[in-house]
Order: sequence, then C-alpha cells, then structure tokens
Amino acid sequence: MKNILPMILILFFAISAKANIHFWDSPQYGGNSFNQSIPDEKYFRALKATGATWVRLTPSKWKGEGKDFLIGNVDEYKGIPANDLARLIQCLDAAKAAGIKVVIVPLSLPGARWNQHNNGKVDDRLWTDRRYWNQSTTFWKDLARALKDHPAIVGYNILNEPTPEKGMDLDEHAVPDVRKQWYKKYQGSTHDIVAFYQQVIASIRSVDLNVPIMLDGGWYANAWSFSYWPKMDDEKILYSFHMYEPYAATSAPNIKRKPQFSYPGVESHLGNEKVVWNKKMMELFIAEPFKWAAANNIAAKRMVVGELGCVRAWRDCGNYLNDVLNIINSHHAHWAFYSFREDVWEAMDYELAPDVKPGEFYYKMEQGKADQLKREPHPLLDIIKDHMKK
Repeated sequence: MKNILPMILILFFAISAKANIHFWDSPQYGGNSFNQSIPDEKYFRALKATGATWVRLTPSKWKGEGKDFLIGNVDEYKGIPANDLARLIQCLDAAKAAGIKVVIVPLSLPGARWNQHNNGKVDDRLWTDRRYWNQSTTFWKDLARALKDHPAIVGYNILNEPTPEKGMDLDEHAVPDVRKQWYKKYQGSTHDIVAFYQQVIASIRSVDLNVPIMLDGGWYANAWSFSYWPKMDDEKILYSFHMYEPYAATSAPNIKRKPQFSYPGVESHLGNEKVVWNKKMMELFIAEPFKWAAANNIAAKRMVVGELGCVRAWRDCGNYLNDVLNIINSHHAHWAFYSFREDVWEAMDYELAPDVKPGEFYYKMEQGKADQLKREPHPLLDIIKDHMKK
C-alpha cells in the first residue's frame, strides 16, 4: 500500500498537468467577451446557455489601479497591480462556477497600447524597441505565475490582433508567397513576430510547463499570416486567426452603403487578384491556414478561429455566418464568435432582437437598464447555436 499511494499521486498529477491541453482535443465552441464591465457568474451562465464551452476574455477595458488594467502602464511595466489581479481572479472564479473555460487575451502589452485607448493612434513601440519585448515577456511570466493552475484557465492568448507588419511594405491581403519573401527580409528584426512569441513562450514555460498558449497571426490575425511561420517547438501551442473577410461587407460602414455589399457576390482583392466572395471562395480562403498546418505537421485540433462575425444589421449576415461556420466545422477546428453581450458596442451582439436599434442600446446601457433590452427573437444567434451542436 505504501508503494501504491505515491504512484497514484504521480499519475494523478501527470493527468492533471495535461488536462488543459486535452480540453482542446475535440472541437470547442465559444464566444468573445470584450466588455468594459467585469463579467459576473450570471453573464457566464448566459454564455454557457448558448452551447459555448469557453470564452476568449480580455480584461484590457476594465478600469484598474493604473492607466492600463493589469499592466499598470504600458509605457513602463513595473508589475501587476494587486487589486487588478484580485479582480481578474474573481472573474475567473465566476467563470468556473458557471462551467465556462477561459482564454485570457490582452488588447495591450508594454509598448503596444490598444488603439482605442491611445486616441485612435497606432502604438508600434513593441515592434521597434526590444525593451518592450522584455517588458512584455516579464508581464506574461508574472501573470502565468499568479494564475498557475486556476481551474478556469485553458489558455493564454499572448496579444490580440498584432500588427508587426504594419507600415513595413507588406499588404494586409498579400498572398502567401509574398509574405514568405517579406519575412526573409525582416526575420530576426523587431518585426519578427515568431521570435517575439518564442521569447514570451519561454518566459511562460519557466513558471508553467502545461498551460496552452494561443498565438494570433500577424496583420490583425489575418488567416494567411501563418504563411511564413515555422511550427513552434512546443506541443501545447494553439494557432489562431480571425475571420471577418471580406471586411468591406462584414463591417459597420457597409450598413450605410446604398446598396449594401452583398454576400455572396461582394468583390475584393487578395494580392493583385480580384475575387468574388461566395462559399467556394470562402472555402479556399479558410483552407489556407489549414494547409499550412498540415504542411508543418500541426493537427487541426490545434487551430482556432479566435474571432468571427459580421455586423448584425447587415442583411446578409445570416448567410455569411452559416457558410463560415459550416466551413470551419468541416475542418474540425475550434472557434469563438464575436461577441457576447458586449456592453459598449451593439453591432455584433447577435442575441439582440433584430428590431433593437443602436440608439436604444446605448440609451439603456447609459441608464443601467441593459436587462430591459429585447433579446428575442435572435435568428443570428440561433445560427451560431445550431453550429455549436454539430
């Protein structure tokens, strides 16, 4: 008996250590929480009721001790403010109580303040000054140490929609071969996102060998941004891209166009080629990161569509969501829709009834009457829920 007990304990801890990455061994469907107020258990239970199993959660909009929540000040990181950390842990506890797993994703890192917290200006110091690489590395090490083994955590998404290529002679919609040539020129520089991620991964692994780490591709997590990447030397890495293409149709400006761009049928450019977006084009576009993954011996279960969606007032949003989700599910990948009950922007809250106007949303939010917003019927959310069952 004395010999058996230690063996049981060793086996238990070995299984527990691997539990986080095994969460991702079958397709997981979730939502994004980019709220200004800290989500509570009621919020997470409502998300779980959609069929979601996980949430991609950013604390970056929350009000903290310093200028930038959890970081203090991205101009000079000096440690995680204690009260900020306590509030994050309280939120994670609420998610656990509701049965929702969490991937934490910051909108800002040292040297890279989120545009909307930076007067709409791009802050690219992270991609020009290595001292911000070092500060970001330290921040993630501190956070990973503080949250190690929290039962709600199933991943750290290092930075939302990084843009190391911005302003560096690479078009956002460049074809894979062009991206590969670009990387040959900038590999080893401060614009090398692969090297940056490798440094951050090493820092997290120095305090937590087991937590999954999620990596957004460059150029706002463009689906083709992995083209020049090697496979990371870590088996607990998840590779994430976002799906809003064609952006001219899925984004807010399209609502005011007369007539609106339609799906299928809207045109855009990929590299120098004009393409017409329909389900076939969508299949070709989304297939690209999975081809890259297969070529690098990365399983589809390690691929994530971290964000997807379209403005709910767009007349073709339902058709678009249905095609995108069908295609992603055909690859057996993970996904999270954007967004769930966002409290500062209504345009992608698919739970709202179609007749809820933006003015009503913002008025009731300001008046503290969010619970009075009409949330049924919600045909767009029904499409999402249906695909969570597949």
